[in-house]
Amino acid sequence: MNLHSVVAPYIGAVNPFLLCQLQPSIGYTTNPDGTQVPGYGPAQDIYCQCQALQYNDLMQVSGLNIQGKRLAAYIIGDWNGVVRTDAKGGDIITLPDSSEWLCAFVLEPWSHSAGWTKVCLTEQMKGS
Repeated sequence: MNLHSVVAPYIGAVNPFLLCQLQPSIGYTTNPDGTQVPGYGPAQDIYCQCQALQYNDLMQVSGLNIQGKRLAAYIIGDWNGVVRTDAKGGDIITLPDSSEWLCAFVLEPWSHSAGWTKVCLTEQMKGS
């Protein structure tokens, strides 16, 4: 049962969905000098709700040595964080203010049963 579809309109009254751009990771290529260059598929429009990380989320990320600004995003569909076994570097989400955020990892993978994913986003530097 997709409970998110039931509660989303009520949550959206307080914290509206944002129209964002998502560029899905398609892996990376390796330059002759050995540096890796991430690759991304075409950008697509998505709606997501951004929220502060909850205490349990903060406990999950505390040992990962991830620096910078982070937030949680609820996104309809199946999205990925960094998946080393698949050679993927995480999807990139561009928020309406043009800031870019890396889907560092999945906090709650409900895409197969409920149709949504909660991801931890890390803000990216401009030009990176």
